[in-house]
Amino acid sequence: MTDTPDRQTRVTSSHWGAFEVDVAGDRIVATRPFAADPHPSAIPDILPAAVHHRSRVARPSIRRGWLERRERGGRGDEDFVELPWDEALDIAAAEIDRVRKTHGNEAIFGGSYGWGSAGRFHHAQSQVHRFLNCIGGYVASVGSYSTGCAQAIMPHVFGEDFLKFLYEHQDGWQTIHDHTETLVMFGGVNPKNSQVSMGGVTEHETAGWFARFAARGMRCINIGPQRTDAPEGCEWIPLRPGSDTALMLALAHVLESEGLADRDFLARCTTGFDRFRPYLMGEVDGQPKSPEWAGALCGVDSETIRNLARRMAATRTLITVAWSLQRAEHGEQPYWMSAVLAAMLGQIGLPGGGVGYGYGAIGGIGKSLVGLRGMTFPQGRNPVGKVIPVARIGDMLRHPGQPYDFNGRREPYPDIRLIYWAGGNPFHHHQDLNALHKAWQRPETIIVNEPWWTATAKRADIVFPATTPYEREDIGRTNLDDYLFHMPQLIPPVGEARDDYVIFADLAERLGVAQDFTEGRSASDWIALLYAEYRALAAEQGVEVPDLETLKVQNWVHLPIRTEGPNRTLLAPFRDDPEHAPLRTPSGRIEIFSETIDGFGYDDCPGHPVWLPPSEWLGTATSAAPLHLVSPQPGDKLHSQLESALADVEGARPETLVIHPDDARARNIRSGDLLRVFNARGACRARAQVSKDSPGVVALPTGAWFGEPGDNIDPHGNPNVLTRDAGTSRLGQGCSAHTALVEVARLEGSSQLSY
Repeated sequence: MTDTPDRQTRVTSSHWGAFEVDVAGDRIVATRPFAADPHPSAIPDILPAAVHHRSRVARPSIRRGWLERRERGGRGDEDFVELPWDEALDIAAAEIDRVRKTHGNEAIFGGSYGWGSAGRFHHAQSQVHRFLNCIGGYVASVGSYSTGCAQAIMPHVFGEDFLKFLYEHQDGWQTIHDHTETLVMFGGVNPKNSQVSMGGVTEHETAGWFARFAARGMRCINIGPQRTDAPEGCEWIPLRPGSDTALMLALAHVLESEGLADRDFLARCTTGFDRFRPYLMGEVDGQPKSPEWAGALCGVDSETIRNLARRMAATRTLITVAWSLQRAEHGEQPYWMSAVLAAMLGQIGLPGGGVGYGYGAIGGIGKSLVGLRGMTFPQGRNPVGKVIPVARIGDMLRHPGQPYDFNGRREPYPDIRLIYWAGGNPFHHHQDLNALHKAWQRPETIIVNEPWWTATAKRADIVFPATTPYEREDIGRTNLDDYLFHMPQLIPPVGEARDDYVIFADLAERLGVAQDFTEGRSASDWIALLYAEYRALAAEQGVEVPDLETLKVQNWVHLPIRTEGPNRTLLAPFRDDPEHAPLRTPSGRIEIFSETIDGFGYDDCPGHPVWLPPSEWLGTATSAAPLHLVSPQPGDKLHSQLESALADVEGARPETLVIHPDDARARNIRSGDLLRVFNARGACRARAQVSKDSPGVVALPTGAWFGEPGDNIDPHGNPNVLTRDAGTSRLGQGCSAHTALVEVARLEGSSQLSY
């Protein structure tokens, strides 16, 4: 569209892709898909309403009870007092200074989840962590809610380079297309989830590749409770949630008992199979992990298991494992066991074979690209050495000083007096939100930078209004995408919103560390510096990147960094020569048995993969909680972003719960009915959608904003009022969101309710 005096169009980038934005005056008025995107996401459609929504934080605001009496209680149900910026900054700086001088910097927790902006400079996590490092440090978190459990277990199996392998050395879609004959997807590969990717995904390719797989005749097998977790046309093996490890063990049992395991690969490239085999064959506990044994647990016919194992051994097979599998109690086990199963097949390191992780979880996995370094706002060094697993925030607040185990380490939880949060919404991604709400009352002060009045902002003491990516200049790039964007400031800041950088610079000045934080640079100075470093590093790798002024004029550029070939295949050099290209494990090989993990002495994560029944799953269902709840990612947004405007859409809230016809019929539920979903931890409303996924399983997406403290039922449909806030194991301490049982009932008179 051509610019006119009263209307301009620009392209910008986001975590859900690039899109065109129409601006009229000071308002975003429309968005359209980016022309080069073959399957654009619809997420930007709600953007104009969200950016200008009435739920924007207009001015610096301080909770009345904290301002007048420094009361901790009442977070979430008290009103706020709006103050001028200078006064609010003075109060916040004085409080930060009091806490660090009275209790030390180890009493400050720096919260951020990093998905706040696709821009490289205005990256909330980098901003808040740099500021806190400048004032003496903070307690940090390690890992992520998405993959925290995998990040703990898999370096023991594949070595310390595991995360690098995930993003730089997994087969691309083209290699899978050319070589894979059987694609076995534990947890599916969902195009809905691949709408988004850290830093952006410009060309959404997942659905298109599956159409090509089908045309080529590849067998694509989705294993999990939801048929819709893979594109149409894929075969589906329904599986009870939490039983993936049992099925993998049974497949391995067939390989071993029928002589189909690759003995040469096991001998050359792995260690510990001799310690694992007695358990697999039942010599340890008297229970062979046979298809009949597994079938009773996971609901899959024993002959289906045998036939699948034989096909996997006879064809080039790639096993993919969704991130969702490790977001459950004992989530370490299916990830570890998938590596063992792939090793027994002997195809690790072959193009289109072996095992891969996270395909479909984000749109960037499956793109084979030259990883260009640079464009990172430096966070500095954290003088405080204490870190906690990210999913253990609730336990940290509830149990200061109590020792906990994590990946071989035993330490006490720190005593947190002040939380500073910027980027992310813990009342979206944490579990058991009613329990978190209670724990959230304990710190003396909570400060939040936030554009909208989210559940987290409402539960803060000091709230600074922050700009959105559309109200500031930045650069959009990521190693998982082959596009580079200048993200222009499209509109002035809404209300009195300020950039995180400006907020922290003002606080740093009051605390005497302004030079340390800013180094005398403005935001535009930093963008120019970081971009120049990025451009120089790209030139060293033989990639030409335009200068910044040219990029501003062009708006975006498609970088020539696509690559395919054996160098992209996970562990190919290791397979070819394990002696001279060893893994960074203690043995230098794939560790089927880990002496390190065995030495930790954890009964919930022993020295090799095992089947451990979850505390809540269909095998332990009761009449009070007979249904297994899974909480997938939403399809209409990223996490809880833009939820404010979506909640205004007629019929969009409460969130939709998918339920099997048999379960719906037993409860007199029809599609469209309003429901109460509940267990001992809480309750929420939802709207029914009857669908033929797995019986006994209900699915309620995450992302609805958590309600008010006085609600005895969450009105919007947030599943995390129902999930367990418990670590996956003492080793991983990841989140156990998918280990939850619930009951569902039709709300009487629901047809008269209005949302």
